[in-house]
Amino acid sequence: MVRACVLLLLVLLEPGQALGAIHRVPLKRRESLRKKLQAQGQLTDFWKSQNLDLDQCSTIQSDNEPLINYLDMEYFGTISIGSPPQNFTVIFDTGSSNLWVPSVYCTSPACQTHPVFHPSLSNTYSEVGNPFSIQYGTGSLTGIIGADQVSVEGLTVAGQQFGESVKEPGQTFVHAEFDGILGLGYPSLAAGGVTPVFDNMMAQNLVALPMFSVYMSSNPGSSGSELTFGGYDPAHFSGSLNWVPVTKQAYWQIALDGIQVGDSLMFCSEGCQAIVDTGTSLITGPPKKIKQLQEALGATNVDEEYAVECANLNTMLDVTFIINGVPYTLSPTAYTLMDFADGMQVCSPGFQGLEIQPPAGPLWILGDVFIRQFYAVFDRGNNQVGLAPAVP
Repeated sequence: MVRACVLLLLVLLEPGQALGAIHRVPLKRRESLRKKLQAQGQLTDFWKSQNLDLDQCSTIQSDNEPLINYLDMEYFGTISIGSPPQNFTVIFDTGSSNLWVPSVYCTSPACQTHPVFHPSLSNTYSEVGNPFSIQYGTGSLTGIIGADQVSVEGLTVAGQQFGESVKEPGQTFVHAEFDGILGLGYPSLAAGGVTPVFDNMMAQNLVALPMFSVYMSSNPGSSGSELTFGGYDPAHFSGSLNWVPVTKQAYWQIALDGIQVGDSLMFCSEGCQAIVDTGTSLITGPPKKIKQLQEALGATNVDEEYAVECANLNTMLDVTFIINGVPYTLSPTAYTLMDFADGMQVCSPGFQGLEIQPPAGPLWILGDVFIRQFYAVFDRGNNQVGLAPAVP
C-alpha cells in the first residue's frame, strides 16, 4: 500500500517537481554494426562467419542472450568503475541482468579494440574470484567476478559485483561500438547469483522511486535519448501511461492480447507473451510467424535480409500490438530500417525471427523499433511496465 501511494503522489506532482527526483543518463546514438558491415559489403560474409542461417533464424535457450541482437544496437551510455574512475561505454539492457566489461587479462581479439578494466589501478576494488559465464547464441562470454564502486551519472553504487571478461566470442564484439553490457533485468536472470546494479541502487537508497525509464529518439541526429533512474519524465510522452503487469519476473515479460497486420488479427489471437527489451534493436518473434509477417508486408528475402521497396512505404500495412487492451500501432516508416548500400537506399522491416526455447519461450521481443515509438517505464516497485506514445 505504501508503494502504491508513492506512485500516486508522483502522478499528482507537477512535471517540474517530478523531474527533480530522476537521474538522467544520456544515451548516445551511433551507427550500428549492421550498417557498417552493410556499407562495406561485408554483411553476408559476417553472417557466414557466425554460422547463422537467418532464414531459419537463431534458436536460444531461455537463459541465453542472442548475440545477433546486438548487431543493430545504436544506443549507448557511459559508466565508470573503480576509484579513480575507469570509463566504459555500455548497453543498458533490460533483457539481461549482469554488468560486465573487458578485463585487462582478456586475450580475445575483442578486448584489443576496447578499454579494459585494470583492478590494480582501483583503490576500491575487491576480488571475488568466482567464475562467470553468459551463454550467447554463438558462444559464451567467460570471466571472473570482481567488486568495486560503479558510477552512473552521479549515482555511485558501492560494492557492486560485476563480470571481468577474459574470453569474448566471435567477431561481433570486435567491431561493436560498446565495451560491455549493464543488465537491468530481474535478479533471477543474473549469472552467478550477482545482485544487479539497479537492485543495489534501490537497496542503497540511491533512487527516489524503484523505477527507471527509457526514451529513444527516432531522429538519428538527435542527442535527446536518455535513460532515467528513479522516475520518469512526462515531457517524453503524450497522454498518460498505460500500466501493464509483469507476468514473469525475469525478463520484463508482459502479455500480448494480439498482433494485427493492417486490420486483420494475424498473430496471438489467444494471447501470447512478450518482453520489453532495450538490448534487442529489432522486434523479434517465432521464425515462422515472422516469415508470415514479412510476406504480409510485401518483403522479399534478398541476400539473407528481408527488404521492401522504399517507394512503397506509404502503401504498406501498419503493425499493431494490442497490450492490456490498448493498441500500439507502428506505421511502415516507424518499423522500417532505412540504410544505404553501394550508394543505394535499402529499406527493411525491423522484424527478425528468433526461437526462444521453453521454459521462457515462445516469446515476442519488443526491442528498440518498438521503444522508439513508445516511451517505456520499468516499475520494480509494482512489477509493471508503463507505455505511452513517445514525443519525437
